Amino acid sequence: MITILKGNIISADKINEFKIFKDSFLVAEDGKIVGIFEKLPQKYKDEKVEDYGNKLIFQAFSDMHLHGPQYAMLGTGLDLQLLDWLNTYTFPVEAQFKDQELARDVYQKLAKELVRNGTTRVCMFSSTHVDSTLILMEELDKAGISGYVGKVNMDRNGGKNYQETTEESLKETKRWLAKCNFKNIKPIITPRFTPACSDELLKQLGKIAIKSELPIQSHLSENKNEIEWVKKLCPDSKEYWETYKKHKLWTNKTLMAHCVHSTESELEAIKKAGVYVVHCPSSNQNVISGYAQVKEMLNKGVRVVLGSDIAGGDHISMFENIVDAIKVSKGNHYNSNYKIPFLTVEEAFYLATSASAPFFNERPGLAKNNVLNVIILDDSNLPFTDKLSIKERFKRAIYTRQKDAIVAVYNGVKIY
Repeated sequence: MITILKGNIISADKINEFKIFKDSFLVAEDGKIVGIFEKLPQKYKDEKVEDYGNKLIFQAFSDMHLHGPQYAMLGTGLDLQLLDWLNTYTFPVEAQFKDQELARDVYQKLAKELVRNGTTRVCMFSSTHVDSTLILMEELDKAGISGYVGKVNMDRNGGKNYQETTEESLKETKRWLAKCNFKNIKPIITPRFTPACSDELLKQLGKIAIKSELPIQSHLSENKNEIEWVKKLCPDSKEYWETYKKHKLWTNKTLMAHCVHSTESELEAIKKAGVYVVHCPSSNQNVISGYAQVKEMLNKGVRVVLGSDIAGGDHISMFENIVDAIKVSKGNHYNSNYKIPFLTVEEAFYLATSASAPFFNERPGLAKNNVLNVIILDDSNLPFTDKLSIKERFKRAIYTRQKDAIVAVYNGVKIY
């Protein structure tokens, strides 16, 4: 199958610049990009062209950290700090996802909302419940979304209604993995975070990850009280990150959300192992965790990607999270007396798109052989559109976050 899109094409090939292709053709065969052309090659002259005129065509978003069941509690309880918020709201809500009918209803809505907002790739936490996790994977798969979903593991500190035994957690994880047979959604090992997982559970999950060659996702150094708690729970580990490394959960296919308070040595360990930091600016502000020093991480060579972290984050749109990342970075810029540079639109957009390409075994930007993973956006309702460059229009579209401006979304095929 050949897909040809025509319009103003933007590709984030590098972190600090866009490539702009005005009034050009983006060609894909069988869902994979062939190339971008100013003039359509002769071999495609008889093929149908989806002509989007003066609209913008750019990479769709990857949300690299969010919690599926928490979509049901979006915007709830955000006057509390992290640990109180988890115990008061999050764990009780997630416990309800034992109900598969509830899970089906919420996850159908979540999948549709992700696609409508241009998010085509995810790395997502489910709940501890295997059957509801499979429903989440099914609904995302049906919606045309790709990526990874994890059954959450937690055998301590979850409260009386939301805690597994170690044996149950491992048994259920194996039962879940045996049933993961979806086209576009794959499993990812998901210990919630060290305070919720015993050493034995982490050890066995590490063995499963190695044996099944699976990626890993968890949380790291999000909140100061959390870090102090880890020190008490794991006195044999000097720093938080070591609680994962010693159990073989620290690889170049590991995603660690937040890292707001990571030390220099922790960041060095992250860089050395090729672990991804998932920056979640909306969540970090909402549950009063702090302001991650993303620009400094990037300057040190740490791999950083972006996540909404719903429902610590209060919006699912990655447009919103890109702008939040820029605003947090500008706050760090100001607080450093203007010494630390702030994230540009180019850089923040890259974090929400191309930065995760290696995790999905692709190259940055709209590169040849990448999946056709794009958004078509109509900014014609904004004033002065005809007086701005394509780059200026694109940057403005990021900041203005127009409702219903996305007119089409492709992930291999058209899904919206």
